[in-house]
Amino acid sequence: MVTRSELTNRIQTVRGLIAPGELGPTLMHEHLLCDITPPKLAALNQPWPEITLENYHEVIYGRVPHAGKYKLVIPEMITDEVAKMRAAGGKSIVELTCEGLQPNPAGLRAIAEATDTHIVMGCGFYVDEYQAAATFGRGVDAYAAEMIEQITVGAWGTDVRSGIIGEVGCQAPWTDHEKQVMQAAVIAQQETGAAINVHPGRDPDQPQEVADFLRARGVDLGRVVISHIDRTIFDHARLLRLADTGVIVEFDLFGQETTFYGISNVDMPNDGMRLKLIRLLIEHGHLERIAISHDICYCTRLTKLGGHGYSHIYKNILPLMRERGFTEDEIDQIMVKTPARVLAFV
Repeated sequence: MVTRSELTNRIQTVRGLIAPGELGPTLMHEHLLCDITPPKLAALNQPWPEITLENYHEVIYGRVPHAGKYKLVIPEMITDEVAKMRAAGGKSIVELTCEGLQPNPAGLRAIAEATDTHIVMGCGFYVDEYQAAATFGRGVDAYAAEMIEQITVGAWGTDVRSGIIGEVGCQAPWTDHEKQVMQAAVIAQQETGAAINVHPGRDPDQPQEVADFLRARGVDLGRVVISHIDRTIFDHARLLRLADTGVIVEFDLFGQETTFYGISNVDMPNDGMRLKLIRLLIEHGHLERIAISHDICYCTRLTKLGGHGYSHIYKNILPLMRERGFTEDEIDQIMVKTPARVLAFV
């Protein structure tokens, strides 16, 4: 068991505690071992065709269901993908597979050891749709106790400890149970000093709703990361209002260049547009409130199956940022300093 004093000013990886200065360039929202198959699709329990060059676009576009694309379940493949990221200049990954998405703590530790990568594992609960019936009705204190144990003792039956709370799942409209889980996350944060990562619902006002919920409960919003901004908020006023609260605004779908978004009726930005929104935030004084990542949770986004992989930001986006006038200090703040500050326990 690790104590609060042992955690303070340290970052907890699946291999143990490190100093913030050891973290290095960091992807703030990824999945390495995960199964995010929609429950209704999983219930069909049928074989799916192999993903090939002939059907790749059909599968990633999303018009044709394919349960196989949602599974990141082959550790050897992921180990190779993470090694490519390390070769491209990355050093650390925040892995946010939590309850409902088939977390594999021991597998994460093995990947970290094989690739010499700092992996910070999340804890807690994803959205209601993915939860087993036994999860519901346990109460705020029980949910909080489980998160605290995942951070201080070990998660999901292992001795591998989590280093961040989340991604805490929310939907729009926000369910009562998900609000209970968020309240439990607040308690767990107060007890451990961990940061919180939020998966907001697909409504442009829900990130603000969550931020207001947490602020009303005394949470330091500088310790809160709101994920998936690039599929949720599309106007400058909402974006700047959210950043003004002090939360970390996370653009974590880099590499997804397709405007069509099968999950909801929105026009997704491409990487260039993401960089323009990041520049807007910087111009309004929010450089220290920006995080970026890929949120890889489909196997079709791995290089092995024709995708961009975990190295895309290092190989393509950082050079593009330099070409577009981002300074080395700005890049260092986004990739190194902000992750180190957020992930260090307080």
